[in-house]
Parts: sequence; structure tokens; C-alpha cells
Amino acid sequence: MFKKILQSILIGIALIFALMYAFGYDYLFKGIRETYFRGVTSSTIDDGKYFKNHPISIGKSISWEKDSLYNRQSLPKNLVQDLKTTNSASFLIIKNGKLLHEEYWNGYSQKSQTNSFSMAKAVTVLLLGKAIEEKKITSINQRYSDFFENYKNVEFGNRLTIGDLAKMEAGLNWNENYKNPFLQNAKAYYGKSLEEAVLLRGFKENPGTKFEYQSGATQLLGFALRKSMNKTIAEYASEKLWKPLGMEQKAQWSTDDFGMEKTFCCIHSNARDFGKLGQLFLNEGKVGNQQIISSEFLNEMKTPTKLSKEAYGMGLWINNDAALKHYYFWGLYGQYIIIVPEKNIVIVRTGMYEDQPLDEKGRPKQVEFLVNEVAKMMK
Repeated sequence: MFKKILQSILIGIALIFALMYAFGYDYLFKGIRETYFRGVTSSTIDDGKYFKNHPISIGKSISWEKDSLYNRQSLPKNLVQDLKTTNSASFLIIKNGKLLHEEYWNGYSQKSQTNSFSMAKAVTVLLLGKAIEEKKITSINQRYSDFFENYKNVEFGNRLTIGDLAKMEAGLNWNENYKNPFLQNAKAYYGKSLEEAVLLRGFKENPGTKFEYQSGATQLLGFALRKSMNKTIAEYASEKLWKPLGMEQKAQWSTDDFGMEKTFCCIHSNARDFGKLGQLFLNEGKVGNQQIISSEFLNEMKTPTKLSKEAYGMGLWINNDAALKHYYFWGLYGQYIIIVPEKNIVIVRTGMYEDQPLDEKGRPKQVEFLVNEVAKMMK
């Protein structure tokens, strides 16, 4: 009797495995292995070592110059409490191009490399700007079908432009859900093939007619970038950003099993180097006297679109509703690079803040809180 029950259970398990492979859910095995089998229930800022990656190499490392008041000003108590209760890993304030405050928690340090998650979307758009400048891509108005001809025969896809992808106005058949393991984000994150997860998606509406934040859009943009050059996107990021910015550490950009970067997420770097990406905007695309990216393109990135209700530009979230206007890179669990032009400051926060409260435009409320609290120190 026991033997028959055991056989039935094994047959059932085998059938489940077969069905998961047959219907394209085999990526769930990796997802389970890299989460529950490691004692966590979701992706984390430390899971880069479990994925294949391409290095983003550095050149001559340039350390941040420290402000004369470096770590001598106490953070407001409300701010400290918030950072601790939201499982922060790092918090940096850069003022006038100098490091003013730097603090780490929970075993993290200056050299800790954590997952950018969707902050990588803004990096991808920065690389798009460079590719346009170098005429690898014509403009943000170039049709996606110029890179993948089959899109000419896809309903709505024949109208898709590079700009639609950068502005999150692609109209993809994509559900941006981070908790359902059977939906597209999980497949893109844990799956073997980004082509299978993203390139085969259809459309639900005409591009350029509605704002909807979709990781698949930035991944499609990544495919176009990759096709426009004879190098990996990580190599291009190294050449155009990491080396000229004088990053302190080599970074890693997670890839699928075929070497395609996950351009919707997953650059693993340290807080200091993330801060240099924000400072690039305050410096209007310059490092010293070198213009490494067009200031006009940076202005396009931080110009809010009407379809997003003035909350998103190209790769960047924007809050011009706040008393102190700011824009920022935003990654899952509260990875932020916040730029506050009026105060000439960059704020970096990394950590594991799950289930963040959002405002009516879908922006994390924590960002405006951080900006206001840091501003109190600037008085």
C-alpha cells in the first residue's frame, strides 16, 4: 500500500515537472533555488552572485573628495529612525560635488556591491543617449522595426519607437507584478532567455498613447542597443560611463544564460559609484572639462511626460510637485539616486524596504521624505 502511494506521489511530481517545462515555467526551479532554498522569500540586493554577469570595467579610480564637514553633522533623528526601520544598507549625501555624509548598516560597507534593480533602467537610457550621439541609433524617434524587422508585421509593434520604450509608453502586453512568480518579471529575472521572456511579448495598445511602467520596455530597448554595436552593453557602459566617471570599483551587470544584459535591472555596484551617476546630472554631463554625455539628452531624460502625469521622464522618476523639486533613479526595495538641483546635492540610499508606500502618481513616498530631512541639514 505504502509503495503504491509513494509511486503515485513520484508520478505526480514528475508530471508537475513535465508540465512546468512544457508551459515555459521551468525558470521557477531557479527562482525557488535562489530564494527559499537560501532562506529568503524574494529577490534581494545581494543575489548577484547567483546569476551570470558581464563585468563593467573601470579605468583610473577617482575617490570622492570629502567635505570639510564629512560625517561631522548628525542626521535628523526622524531620518535615522526611518533609515534603520526600512532596512537600509547605505546612505550617502554628496553636496557641491563633495562627500558630506556616508553611513552603512547591517554589515554593509563602502565596498559592498548591491543590486541596483531598476536604477539600471536610467543607466540603459544614458547609454541610449550616447548611442544616439555616436549615430549608432538615429534618434529616439527611430522605429523599433529598424532593429528587429519582424516587428513590422506585429500589430501595434510596427509603430513602436525607441522613445516609446524610454518613456514607458510602449503598450506591451506586460503585467509589472513583482510577487506573482508566473508573470513576466519573474521569468525575465530568473529565466534562461530574455529573448523568450521579452521579445516574444505582444502589444495590448498603440505605443505612445499611455504611460505604463513596464520592465519589458527597457529590456526591448536593451536589445536595440545591443544590436546597434559590436560589443556587449556592459563593455559600452564601461567605456562611456564607468571609466570616464572614475568609478572606484568594477561592477557586474547580470545577464541571461546567453550573455544578454538584463537592462531592466541588476547592475551590482557600490553606493559611492552610484552617487557618481547622480553627480553627472548636476554637472550637466561633464566630468571636469570632458563632456561625456550630451546635456541636451540629460534634459530630455529629466523632462516629465504628460502621459505620466508629470511623474516620469526617460528612465527617471520626477517630483516637481514637491516644495523642493527633485528627480531620481529608483530600484525595487528602495534603491535611490536622488538629484536635488536647488541644493546641489545627490542622495544615495540602498537597502531592502519591501512594500513601500506610494503616492497618487505611483512614486515612493520615502524619497520626498529623505529630500526634506536632508534639506534640514543644509540650513
